[in-house]
Amino acid sequence: MNYTPSEVRALTPIRRSVEVRSPLNDNRDVFLCHAWDDRSGAARELHDHLEERGVSVWFSEKDVLLGTPLLREIDKGLAKSRVGIVLVTPAFIKRIQGEGIADKELSVLLARDLLVPIVHDTTYEELREVSPLLGSRTGLSTEEEPMRDVAIKISELITI
Repeated sequence: MNYTPSEVRALTPIRRSVEVRSPLNDNRDVFLCHAWDDRSGAARELHDHLEERGVSVWFSEKDVLLGTPLLREIDKGLAKSRVGIVLVTPAFIKRIQGEGIADKELSVLLARDLLVPIVHDTTYEELREVSPLLGSRTGLSTEEEPMRDVAIKISELITI
């Protein structure tokens, strides 16, 4: 897999953090932060590609059981994940402007400094208009490569 120089600069510190975080029994490799509207589309596609590569993914669609408190389950998922992936789509941008659950997940991931933004069907410029902190981070983009290749890069990032 080929990486751009900006991807190498952005992902190297995260890789170092992954290497020093010891996996616990119930930990996940990644926490997938996404907009509710993307759960059966782009988020599901990314989830499936990652799991095909052996990456364990905390994904609300499978990890939050009916009748359980959503925010508490998200909190547990965030605590047990080694890296956060933020799938930035037009729907996600709308959701974080509304200060909903995606906004809360993003706040936690930004504080941990272990996140990789993945821009899909939007641009970093549009993201920077609503979240300068997230938009200032270099990540991956499906404009430059297909979702499958993005998943390969993520799996290489967290494999130790």
